[in-house]
Amino acid sequence: MLTLALESSAKAASAALVEDDVLLAQYSQCCALTHSRTLLPMVEDMLKNTDRSLSDVDLFAVAHGPGSFTGIRIGIATVKGLSWALEKPCVGVSTLEAMAWHGVACGTLLCPVMDARRSQVYNALFQVISGKPVRLTEDRALSLEDLAAEVKEYDSEFFLIGDGAKVTSDYFSAAGISCRMAPQNLVMQSAWGVAKAADGKEPGTADALLPVYLRLSQAERERQERLAAKAAADLHS
Repeated sequence: MLTLALESSAKAASAALVEDDVLLAQYSQCCALTHSRTLLPMVEDMLKNTDRSLSDVDLFAVAHGPGSFTGIRIGIATVKGLSWALEKPCVGVSTLEAMAWHGVACGTLLCPVMDARRSQVYNALFQVISGKPVRLTEDRALSLEDLAAEVKEYDSEFFLIGDGAKVTSDYFSAAGISCRMAPQNLVMQSAWGVAKAADGKEPGTADALLPVYLRLSQAERERQERLAAKAAADLHS
């Protein structure tokens, strides 16, 4: 089974080629370039250097969220296009579950965190069991205060992963919560994690591949605020 995985849900962009659980290649960069400029060139170069072609790929996998609305859309659209064109199956996986694979060697509790802005983080908690991350919570958007209160109940050290790891580590340390940050090479999202999270999941068609945002986009929030303000003004006019 040859899997081509893409990760574009945050600042880092990544593409990986995994064959029967063996990582053949992974390209990644974290330089704030638009993912629409980076993903496909990385894929093309990676396939060329591994002497593979798109027709050899059996499954396309992508992080379908949570994360950046624009980044998720780019990753989803890219995989949809490849899946349709080549008539190959595809699968979307949780960004947070894919991140959790970076901490399995620690054999401890895992806390992937992404900056969700508006004083919130995207998060899910996992525990490493038999070398795999097992969910303790669903994906959610919550405040650091609420996350700290929940984590405190475990009375155990958590391994922090993601672009929200530094701010979370600072908050946890100030609250007396034991935690450890992932090293620089593991802290950001990766396509290898996407491929690992996709392993064993039921693949589908491009039509069934949808983003998972957890929250409304800023544009949609602003639209709803305008509608609410207009409705209030009409009510009092």
